[in-house]
Amino acid sequence: MNLAEYEKRVGCILEGLGIPDAAVRERSLVLQAEVQDLISVGMDSRGRDQRLTPCAAGAWKGMQRAALADGVELQLVSAFRSVDYQREIWLRKLAAGQTVAQILSVNAPPGYSEHHTGRAVDITEPGIEPLTEAFEGTQAFGWLRSKAEAFGFGLSFPRGNRFGFVYEPWHWAHSGALPDRSD
Repeated sequence: MNLAEYEKRVGCILEGLGIPDAAVRERSLVLQAEVQDLISVGMDSRGRDQRLTPCAAGAWKGMQRAALADGVELQLVSAFRSVDYQREIWLRKLAAGQTVAQILSVNAPPGYSEHHTGRAVDITEPGIEPLTEAFEGTQAFGWLRSKAEAFGFGLSFPRGNRFGFVYEPWHWAHSGALPDRSD
């Protein structure tokens, strides 16, 4: 699928979900390519197989091993997410009565998630509720803050990020063609 077809597909999905173009523009969201070249990086915290691009997979596995050698367990919550899977997340939240504005504060619209690139991971550590700010107080987060950059990973959505997403201490992306996340 070429870029024009992908943009059209994403546009149709956004329209179907009731996400206005202005909401994407106002947040300066960047269309993210949905990659196909993915390899398994093992099971996530719920027993689902997760995949990343080969480069990100190697970096993730190396980072996970290094953390474990330091006594820190990095547990995968989520990695690659297709546009269709992102759409399903939105549909579930809309069906539960959440508004577009509420969902936009915590979930990128389909086509705009770093997870589509196969280079983003959501991380937790055992005993911590996944995808919560409580992760910030963990040994795993402290380790990531000091050592993730050496493996090419960076925190995507710090407090007050320019994309308008809530602070996500669990969401890290491997470097590459992702947009600059500095403010």
